[in-house]
Amino acid sequence: MTMPDLNLLLTLDVLLSEGSVAGAARRLKLSPSAMSRALARLRAATGDPLLVRAGRGLVLTPRALALREQAGRLVQEAGHMLRPFDDVDPATIVRVFALRVTDGFVENYGPALLARLDRDAPGVRLCFLQKVNKDSTPLREGLIDLEIGVIGEETGPEIRTRALFRDRFVGAVRGGHPLAGGALTPARYAACRHVSVSRRGRERGAIDAALAPLGLERPVAVMVGSFATALALARASDLVANVPERHTARLRDGMHTFDLPVATPALTVSMMWHPRMEADPAHRWLRRWVYELCAGGPAGAS
Repeated sequence: MTMPDLNLLLTLDVLLSEGSVAGAARRLKLSPSAMSRALARLRAATGDPLLVRAGRGLVLTPRALALREQAGRLVQEAGHMLRPFDDVDPATIVRVFALRVTDGFVENYGPALLARLDRDAPGVRLCFLQKVNKDSTPLREGLIDLEIGVIGEETGPEIRTRALFRDRFVGAVRGGHPLAGGALTPARYAACRHVSVSRRGRERGAIDAALAPLGLERPVAVMVGSFATALALARASDLVANVPERHTARLRDGMHTFDLPVATPALTVSMMWHPRMEADPAHRWLRRWVYELCAGGPAGAS
C-alpha cells in the first residue's frame, strides 16, 4: 500500500478551516494556481471533491465537514511532536529514577533530596544503587538514570558529565585518639595504623605517594570498599580513615577530623548520564535539581 503524501495534511487543515481556495492560498503563502493543484491532489487522495461550487462561493462536502476537526487535531498533535519539549512541571512526573551513588552521598544529600520530592514532586521515587565500580555499562543499558562520583578511566567517552563540587581528603579518627591532640607531623601520622579504601583492593594510593619522598610509609591494617565502612572501623578503633571531606560530612559526626600533613590531589565529584536522556524533560529536571542541591553543599555541613 502506497503511503499518502503527509505534506497534504497541513494543506487540508487550512483549506477546510478557510473554506476558500483563495483564503487558504494566502495563509500558506501559495499562488491561487498552486493551491488549486493542491486541492486536486487532495480530491484524488480522499476520493471526494471536498469543496464544491454553491452560487458565487464554495461549500464543504459532508466528507470535508467530517474531516475538518480530525485534520486540525492531527496537525496540532504533529506540531507538538516535532517541537522541543518545554520544561516539565515536577508535580506531574510519575517515575522511578535509579541513581548509582556512594553511601556518603545518600547520608549527606539523601534527606534533602527526599524532602524536595515530598514538596515538589510527590510522584517521583528514587532508587539508590550501590557503586561497585565506574563501568558505564549500566548507564548505556538504561539500568540507571544518573551516576554521582569521580570520572574514571572506565567512564565511557560518550557519557555526559557535569561537575557538582570539588572535594579534598581529610583524616578522621575516634574522639580521644592520640592524633586528636598535639602537633600533627607526617611522622606521627604515618606511625598510626590506617584503613585503606579501594574498590579494587589496592593497598597504596595518593597518600602513600605523598609520604614516600619523606621516607615514610604508613601501615595499612585493613582494606575496605567504601568510605562509610572505613569511618565505621575508625570510629570503633585506633585506625585512621582518610576520606573526602565534603562527601562524608555527616558520616564523621562525633569524630575528630584533621587536615592531612601531606598534600594530596583534590577530587571533582560529577554527575553522569547517557546521551539518550539528554533532552528528556523529567531527566533534565532531575539533573538541575541535583546540581542545585549539591552546589549549595550538604545540609548541616560547614
